[in-house]
Amino acid sequence: MTAIASEVLIERLAAWGVDTIFGLPGDGINGIMEGLRRHTGQVRFVLVHHEEAAAFMATAHAKATGRLGVCLATSGPGGIHLLNGLYDAKLDHQPVLAITGMQETSVLGTGYQQEVHLDRLYADVAEYNLVVDNPAQLPGVVDIAIRTAYARRGVAHLSIPNDVQIDPADADPYRHVAPATPPATAPIYLPPPGIPRREDLQAAAEVLNAGDRVAILAGAGALHARREVLAVAEALGAPVIKTLPGKAVIPDDSPYAVGGIGLLGTRPGEELAEDCDTLLMVGTNFPYTKHLPEPGKTRVVQIEADPTRAGVRMPTHVPMIGDAREGLAALLPLLVHKEDRAHLEKYRKAMDHWREDMAALESPRRHPIAPQYLMSCIDRAAADDAILTCDSGTVATWAARHWTIRGDRGFYLSGNLATMAPGLPYAIAVQRAFPGRQVIAFVGDGGFAMLMAEFLTAAHYRLPITVVVNNNDSLGQILWEQMVLGYPEHGVRFGEPASDFSAWARSCGGYGRKVTEPGDVEEAVRQALAHDGPALVDVNVNPNEPPMPGKISYEQARKFAEAFLRGQPHRAAIATTLFKDKISQLGR
Repeated sequence: MTAIASEVLIERLAAWGVDTIFGLPGDGINGIMEGLRRHTGQVRFVLVHHEEAAAFMATAHAKATGRLGVCLATSGPGGIHLLNGLYDAKLDHQPVLAITGMQETSVLGTGYQQEVHLDRLYADVAEYNLVVDNPAQLPGVVDIAIRTAYARRGVAHLSIPNDVQIDPADADPYRHVAPATPPATAPIYLPPPGIPRREDLQAAAEVLNAGDRVAILAGAGALHARREVLAVAEALGAPVIKTLPGKAVIPDDSPYAVGGIGLLGTRPGEELAEDCDTLLMVGTNFPYTKHLPEPGKTRVVQIEADPTRAGVRMPTHVPMIGDAREGLAALLPLLVHKEDRAHLEKYRKAMDHWREDMAALESPRRHPIAPQYLMSCIDRAAADDAILTCDSGTVATWAARHWTIRGDRGFYLSGNLATMAPGLPYAIAVQRAFPGRQVIAFVGDGGFAMLMAEFLTAAHYRLPITVVVNNNDSLGQILWEQMVLGYPEHGVRFGEPASDFSAWARSCGGYGRKVTEPGDVEEAVRQALAHDGPALVDVNVNPNEPPMPGKISYEQARKFAEAFLRGQPHRAAIATTLFKDKISQLGR
């Protein structure tokens, strides 16, 4: 059988260690599908139900493993569908390769069916972006694309026309007039050195040693540096704030952990950001600058892998360019151990009070079911190495505050894009990467409805993921965002007929259970986690439970009151819920 160019593509991906491609076939990639068929022992093709999900899966694979994620889509509409998931990779700085089809070269420019010039469409999302129009370019451009995705922590895109896909593997149809031949490259990537310059480390240590009230802000770039973050926190007597994508950097029950900042953060985290005189930022590009210390008030030291991101959010006294783990390890011997623990002890006590307040909201006696209680049931039932994937929306608030990082637990969500619907595709990709671990998708009804067909994908591959739907029959986050602007809610509640996603789960051959009573939540979650295959629990939660900020500002309270005065349609139910929340906390 004559080898075709698509085989060169697949063989080169395998040489880079790629073992899984997520995608959906189409006539624009039939040649690539044949290449995959001929190499099924090297690279697995995971058939999804929507290309957007394929891109989410590739992104989740990269986040969870640190290795390249790969997605595949046909020409035209298939490639268009990938975009949202690819922007998730771009904004969260994950190495992903997107491979798309293209009409055969002889008809390009004629307005042929589904002729979309995906290289132009991907111009913003991709760090490397190429239409392969000669088989001789392979495998060289594959090497360059993957190396670029790793080096720039982003998306690479190869679009391959139909006729090029099925050309002979050794085809080189054009005369060479340039003083060059197709590049002979190797499937090797060497990461840059991770240790910052010695003079920068010394300058950073001087600032940190001089600080009286030091805080650490750790992000997703520090997920692999738990030991080093804790060691530096111990040396400096520094409480650690975690961004939401960096939630798993250190355990939530650590004496150094003060939760997060921002609308989904904790009260101690917000107070620490206002109180600290020195801030060490590690592996984070936290965008919500209103929640960071006031510029000029706090001295800032930063460890950042990308020089273009150092000092982007705040004036930085000492920016260090390097890897979080290697940089902190090199910094640690230069730090003077702070004997005074008053600053740290202050925030330990504040976190004890915060945890008590959060526990008070996890009441099994509340009806309708409190979403905080639902999340607490998942937290108690899950293993110490379980991985939670989460959608955007109010579910992210409940996960941030009631999913406890302990042991080797993981946590992944769409950080900077904050898009709806990645929770389920993320769970599928993570479960395939770590088949021996519990993987739980905590999703809202709005996000789940967008890509619910992927539950059938999980059933097809017999993946034991557990999906928990926090069903408030609304777009909950948008509802509260409208009110915080001072406007009554509009167009955010779905109403009748009420959704029952458990029926869909059962129709797919999985475990499905609808829960409407608080007394059934804990048992349903445990049964779902024990099920040998995909399981879904659809829980009706209180639609009027507001995801209140950790520390409410006067302006937020004023706008909330304005929404009530302007005719908020569910103000009585919301007020009742807020009253019950406060009574629960006072009665703890």
